[in-house]
Amino acid sequence: MALALVLTSISPEVGGVLVRGEKGTAKSTMVRALAAVQPDQQVIEGCRFSCDPVDPDPSCPDGPHTDVVAVSRPARLVELPVGATEDRVIGSLDLQQALGSGRVSYEPGLLAAAHRGILYVDEVNLLHDHLVDLLLDAAAMGRSTVERDGVSVAHAARLVLVGTMNPEEGELRPQLLDRFGLTVEVVAPRDPALRSEVVRRRLAYDADPAALVARFADQEETLRSRLAAAQERLGRVDLSDWALTKIAAVCAGFEVDGMRADIVTARAAVAHAAWHNRTEVTRADIRAAARLALPHRRRRNPFDAPGLDEELLDRLLGDDDLEPEPEPPTPEPPTPDEDDSGTETSDAGAGAPPAEGAPPEEGRDTGGDEADPTDPGDRPDRAGAPAGDPGEPVPLSIATADRPYRARLLTVRGTGEGEAGRRSRALTSVGRTVGATPTAGSRLHFPATVRAAALEQQRRGRRPGDRLQLATGDLRTAVTEGRESNLVLFCVDASGSMAARRRMSAVKTAVLSLLLDAYQRRDKVGLVTFRGAGATLALPPTSSVEVAARRLEEVPSGGRTPLAEGLLCAAETLRWERIRDPRRRPLLVVVTDGRATSGPDALARSRRTATYLSGLGVDAVVVDCESGRMSLGLARGLAEDLQAQYVKLAEVNAEALAGVATAGRDVPTHPGTRRSAA
Repeated sequence: MALALVLTSISPEVGGVLVRGEKGTAKSTMVRALAAVQPDQQVIEGCRFSCDPVDPDPSCPDGPHTDVVAVSRPARLVELPVGATEDRVIGSLDLQQALGSGRVSYEPGLLAAAHRGILYVDEVNLLHDHLVDLLLDAAAMGRSTVERDGVSVAHAARLVLVGTMNPEEGELRPQLLDRFGLTVEVVAPRDPALRSEVVRRRLAYDADPAALVARFADQEETLRSRLAAAQERLGRVDLSDWALTKIAAVCAGFEVDGMRADIVTARAAVAHAAWHNRTEVTRADIRAAARLALPHRRRRNPFDAPGLDEELLDRLLGDDDLEPEPEPPTPEPPTPDEDDSGTETSDAGAGAPPAEGAPPEEGRDTGGDEADPTDPGDRPDRAGAPAGDPGEPVPLSIATADRPYRARLLTVRGTGEGEAGRRSRALTSVGRTVGATPTAGSRLHFPATVRAAALEQQRRGRRPGDRLQLATGDLRTAVTEGRESNLVLFCVDASGSMAARRRMSAVKTAVLSLLLDAYQRRDKVGLVTFRGAGATLALPPTSSVEVAARRLEEVPSGGRTPLAEGLLCAAETLRWERIRDPRRRPLLVVVTDGRATSGPDALARSRRTATYLSGLGVDAVVVDCESGRMSLGLARGLAEDLQAQYVKLAEVNAEALAGVATAGRDVPTHPGTRRSAA
């Protein structure tokens, strides 16, 4: 991570750094520390866009700059909060100037403030996609262009973009992931000596911050001087034809898409050579750059483990390199180096403890999961064991999912008001403006405000030539329509009958496919399974595909069918999710044959539970897994109690399961079944 931050500081054209790591690994601390070792900057006094006195931007909105007065200041670290609006990022019309004096004036945003500095986005995976697009465009082009609200402005935005994220909280879309120049995986050290040193320094800082800063002042100054020298040396580094061909061979060998990987690797290799006081790019520079620029570009889908095959990298680099120049001695203090194991990505997850919230081991206990002698589907399949023998434990099986496929789009009927996403139609904070409302909000509808004020001017006694008289009641907030994210919760029968008929493989494949689509659309997907004597929230509502894949792999099947417990677990999950996010609209998909064989009066309890669940206002789909010549019709009765659509499994294969909910919104159910508008 330190090396990646150094390289993009030397050459911001690299395109920024994405830092992925578990919680508590000091990602934010290291980014903020980077600003402290940046060389001081010379800026033009009074320029809001931090123009360089030596080379001012000719198109600077505060220009043209004449009689330049240069002042020195530390490099800026600008932090972008997750809840920032587009106006705050790129800038907007200065309302005070527009409404007060009638002049169209541009108010700079965070991109202008971060010019020639560092723009830091914590939890970048939680930022709205259109804002991430704006940031990455500015980082790649070095300029920000604003065309809105009667303002047409372009200004320099040459910045170091750094984003940090915890993969457990959701992934970035592949298109956005590819736009980051470099990426690194970080984990906490497992060495007790290193961990104790971290704690020791943290406690020392809490006790006396000034003393700890003074202790490392000399090392920081050394690092600052080395960074400044590398920035000056960058333009003199030669990228030979041999090096360029070798970079292309490496990128082609890893079968990365597009040409961005080649360009980023070349820029990072040049920066690495400048960092090590070399005037020509060598194999060592290419290797270090490839380890940072390629891992996130070789992932074909989010289920692929991040990392890079370094044996393949060495084979692609070959041994025909020119004799590398000896490296100059490095300073005594430890500084980022191409041999730092911290940049290793292929083993980032090695030795990591189980994910927080993983299903407990007692969930695998088979005690009490006895076979139902009246239900052949729940009968354990044991060679030499009598059917329904209560003294034998029921063996559990873990089904594996097939390769995930492209899921059909699930959309919720009507217009919601949930968080901005990429799925169902909704009124959100971002999108196209479809109207205005007479309330004061964060996004002012300027034309509607002026029109509302104009209608009141005569009553307010305005004379010709006077300024427009505004009142609080004239303010209008823009109403925008876009797409929202939703929650799809699967409630799946994992009893012995499901294991015997291999239904779990199809269900797991469908859920994984939905999740693969959901993380690109900012949705949540959850999974409740029920078997034996109870139900388990196998997959808490999430948009993290990596966590989802691990949880789904561990879902076992076998034993009796506690249908009522499964529905209650689903109801409780939806209740908590409604508290956390009351505007996110859910869809419940129940996959079962309708049988209930666990506990006293199991079937009647399941029917009562379904009636209770229908009163919560949740749209639901029941997929009937019953098979055989004789049909009990239990799943159909369950659908009636849930007021849900009823679909037979014979009509749904693994590929169509993900589209059941969409089809159910437009196809009438059996008579007497009504649809919820929730």
